[in-house]
Amino acid sequence: MLINTYFRIYDLQGMGRKIILFLVIFQLISCAELQQVVNQLPQGGVGNAEIAQGLKEALNQGIDKQVSKLTQKDGFFKNELVKILLPAELKKVDKTLRDIGLGKLADEGLRIMNRAAEDAVAEATPIFVAAVKGITFADAKNILLGADNAATQYLTSTTEQQLYTKFNPVIKNSFEKVGANDIWNNLIQKYNSLPLTTDVNPDLTDYVTQEALNGVYTMIAIEEKEIRTKISSRTTDILKKVFALQD
Repeated sequence: MLINTYFRIYDLQGMGRKIILFLVIFQLISCAELQQVVNQLPQGGVGNAEIAQGLKEALNQGIDKQVSKLTQKDGFFKNELVKILLPAELKKVDKTLRDIGLGKLADEGLRIMNRAAEDAVAEATPIFVAAVKGITFADAKNILLGADNAATQYLTSTTEQQLYTKFNPVIKNSFEKVGANDIWNNLIQKYNSLPLTTDVNPDLTDYVTQEALNGVYTMIAIEEKEIRTKISSRTTDILKKVFALQD
């Protein structure tokens, strides 16, 4: 009786091991097959080359449609999404000057900063075009299935340093051309001469350069989101075909 019980237990244990082994093998096979299915799903009849082409077209559309707006007169100054305001340390300067009747001087300072950014953005297009051309098949897939601003993030990571290098001297020259340095020096000197104020001396060229970059990427992100979320913004067959994969 004890021997029979032992063999029954052994058989059950052996069967258990076989079941576990079977389940492991089944799971491995299932995972492999599932991965094959997953790899095929994003394609939807669209090849890697078409995905890359669609992403490049979307980015170029954003550059042409949105970045070009920023180069126009008041492209920054009258666009509340990207209008360059005073840096934090100068906001108190702006308020104080307006309080003592120097509002026009403060307005002119804002206008000059935004004009300089508008001048600088014209330097962006060639750099963006080169970055878009460099998108690989792997980049394209990751961008397509990424966040609503994945393409903008890609451009930011690949162009930000180059754009800063291009924008900064243009903004500096723009300030010099319109006498912005004199205007700002006059404005800041007036503020610093007031009693009970702490002197300020910000690097406005660096500040406006950073704000110009932020404005450029903001506008590209807006266009990217439009293409991703609104079928009506997909103006070509390749855009419709590729972005249908992420709907």
